[in-house]
Amino acid sequence: MKRNRRISAVAVVALAALVTGTGAGFAATTTPSAAPVATHAFGTAPATATALTRSFQGTLPAPTGRYAAGEDVIHLTDASRPDPWVPSSGPRQLTVTMVYPAVPGTGTPAPYMTLAEAAGAIQHRKLPASSGVTAQNLSSVTTHAFDGARPRSGKYPLVVLSPGFEDPRMVLTSLATDLASHGYVVALVGHTYEDSGETLANGQTSTCAICDDPALDFDSVAASRALDVSFVIDQLTHGNTAWRLAHLIDKHEIGMAGHSIGGAAAAATMIADPRVRAGVNMDGAFHPAPMPGQINRPFLMLGAAANHPVGGDDATWGQAWATLGGYKKWLTVAGADHTSFTDLDLLLREAGFPTPPLSPERGVVITREYVTAFFDQTLKGIPSPLLDGPSPNNPEVLFQY
Repeated sequence: MKRNRRISAVAVVALAALVTGTGAGFAATTTPSAAPVATHAFGTAPATATALTRSFQGTLPAPTGRYAAGEDVIHLTDASRPDPWVPSSGPRQLTVTMVYPAVPGTGTPAPYMTLAEAAGAIQHRKLPASSGVTAQNLSSVTTHAFDGARPRSGKYPLVVLSPGFEDPRMVLTSLATDLASHGYVVALVGHTYEDSGETLANGQTSTCAICDDPALDFDSVAASRALDVSFVIDQLTHGNTAWRLAHLIDKHEIGMAGHSIGGAAAAATMIADPRVRAGVNMDGAFHPAPMPGQINRPFLMLGAAANHPVGGDDATWGQAWATLGGYKKWLTVAGADHTSFTDLDLLLREAGFPTPPLSPERGVVITREYVTAFFDQTLKGIPSPLLDGPSPNNPEVLFQY
């Protein structure tokens, strides 16, 4: 349990460093190229934080597929379920970013997050006024997604994405937009009260109710997220009322990918919900590891080589591998860190902070290529030679099995 919290905290540290310009989680230094320190648990920003000397203007990589990426943000309320973390708030509320194949040149540029969500990240970390990254420029990161864009006609598989613990849903935007450009509808789920802030239907932005709980049971978090995801799937596939473009979804082809605890949630969801036909765990410990017979559908384990080699410290990967009964792959990425599978390393580098040996661009490229190849093969039936073995174009990717 402590190990999962430490690994998950790396992603938290990365976001904190992005919006603070501090050395939280990295060597405290005024030299941006100093080597990162991965041993610090997340804390509040140091009082002596050094302000950034540059103006941060974050830009995510453009999608690589044939379609543009349209975006809608929807708000869902599960009237049958009280919020598991703040019962006094009433029924469970979720904010979900829907990303879909769209016609180029339509819609308006979508913000990375709301101003309130960006301000919530800053407030959650107790950031000093000397911060060089503001709520305005954090919310205005270029995403290459377009609000209200005209959809491409057709039916597309649905892929649900779940972020790491304490990370808002937006940190998987690069993956979401690329999947949409390759012909997927993507539901990027914000798990309320589990991250630095989600703007809800009433306009209020949540805080993290469980981030500082030293006794937090991550098995319970994964199980709760599985309920969130099943509810989202219900709303998107029953009656076409939750989202104006729900008719785009092929409800018979559904996959899920998650980062860190979101990866554990992908496994938990597959155990609980047979509609999810394929799953991906990106560098997360399983909570708990599946038992024999629980997952007999395709599953991809994609992790940092330092965190998840065969025989590594995280025993849950070996336990999971032994029990997975369907098509399965265990891949690791040399030089990656925990956040290489998200937007965070790229934004950190743009803000002038240290990043892992694997360049942030390569982290995004590898994540996009292998996750898309996996879903192409398992949801669309398109053979993906990329998954057959090592590729000279991706020498960092190691086939453990």
